Formats: sequence, structure tokens, C-alpha cells
Amino acid sequence: MKSTRRFLIVAAVVLGLAVASVGIVYAITNGEPDAGRHPYVGLVVFDPPDLATQRRWRCSGSLLSPTVVLTAGHCTDGAVAARVWFDEVVQGNPEYPFSGKTSYDGTAYTNPDYGRGSPGNGLPAFDYRDVGVVVLSERVSKKVVGEYAQLPSAGLVDTLPNKTALDLVGYGVQEQIHGGGPPSWTGLRVRLYAPSELVSGEFVHSEEFIKIALNPGGGSGGLCFGDSGGPDLLGDTDTVLAVNSYVTNYNCDGVGYSSRVDIPEVLRWIKGFLK
Repeated sequence: MKSTRRFLIVAAVVLGLAVASVGIVYAITNGEPDAGRHPYVGLVVFDPPDLATQRRWRCSGSLLSPTVVLTAGHCTDGAVAARVWFDEVVQGNPEYPFSGKTSYDGTAYTNPDYGRGSPGNGLPAFDYRDVGVVVLSERVSKKVVGEYAQLPSAGLVDTLPNKTALDLVGYGVQEQIHGGGPPSWTGLRVRLYAPSELVSGEFVHSEEFIKIALNPGGGSGGLCFGDSGGPDLLGDTDTVLAVNSYVTNYNCDGVGYSSRVDIPEVLRWIKGFLK
């Protein structure tokens, strides 16, 4: 199995539009086909309140049970409906982005603490507790997804050493295009995988986020536009440490941040949907 250490794009993508702002993100760039390693990671499409004037957006998510998908709060926030595909390749599906036989409809819920960080903390305050779930209206058959993502134990991230291996999985853009103006991103709706590493240690917002190095030239993985809500998995496991949240610049270099799900209050909120 070829290990391609490259970067991942995180954040809600407005369908049909190029993203030209810094912050919330889209999917895995320069990764490799997932090849069935993480069948519980799905492509999620969200509907806005007014489809006549607003566009749908998409993210990634992880199936925790037959009916519960874990994703980012900035993905679920403001959505009136959601649907999920678990096919590894959604590109070319004639039903996308509408409900159909190949998707699962659901209701979006956003962590009640989302965006309630202390004033003056910039993006970390805006994306505070950036966690959401989608509860599906029907069970996902084991023939479609035979295994689930696992929640971490409380405080697990605090025990992990620097450069702990991470597995990044998601759908979305895959490469940056240069020439003729500002760089843009492109890619197919295909589930991709890329290994990365944790930048551990205390930083200003380490109680809420994990930090991932964005240094593709140096061989590390990371976050970038596309695939918000996708899982940051503890290497070679199905344990979700965090969900992809935001990057700090359009070129997706430096560092990226994901919202921790091993926080006791966050775990209790998620588990409330699993009962």
C-alpha cells in the first residue's frame, strides 16, 4: 500500500462555486484512493432553508452507528435537511446531490456550544465546539457499511506524543490549479485517504483543537479546503480523535486545526444520539 503523505482539504463546499476565502475547508489533496479501508466515511450534502436563493453545501462524516453520522458543526449549522452517500466514488452518480436510492436522508444537529467561544479569539472562538451529527431516517445496512467509526476515550488526545500517526479520510478537492489568476482547487467526489501526523503539546487552544502540520513538501499530511467534518483517525485505527475544522490561509500551509471529540462534554452530547 503506497503511503502518500500529502495534505487534506477541510470545510463545507458550496456546490458549483469556487471558494475564495480563508478559513472553513473541503477534502483530501494528493491522497490516494481509500480502497475500502474506511467504508464508514461518507459524503454529506446539506440543504439550506431557501433553495431558491441559497446553494447546497457538502462535507464528510463518519458513521458511528447504523443511524448516526459524526461531522462538523459548521456543516450542520443552518441546514434544514441532509443526505449521505457511502459509495467510495460518488462522482458521476446521476442522483447526486438529491435524495435517491443510493443516499440516506437525515436531520442535522449542531452542538449547542458551537461558536460560543470567548470573544476576541478569532477563528477558534468562531469554530468553538465545531461538532455536529446527522441522524438518518433509516438504518444503513451492514451490506453497505459493515463497520463503524469509534469514539475515543475522554482525554485521549492529551496522552498522545508528538508526531503520533493520523489517518485523514474524506471526499472533495484534490489539487490546486495555478495560472491565470488566484489559485483554485479542483477534484472529484471520491473518498481519499492520506496519512499525517499530530503536532502535540500545549498551545492557546489545545484544550479544544488538535494541530496538524501542513507541510506537504516536508512529507507531512494536513488540512486544506474540502472535507470539513471528516475524521482525523488515530493511525491504523477506527478511533476518531477530532473532526476537520479550519485552516489559517488559502494555500493550506503552516498548520491546520480540528475540533476534538474526546472532550467529556462533547462525548456526552454525541453519545446522547447513540442511545
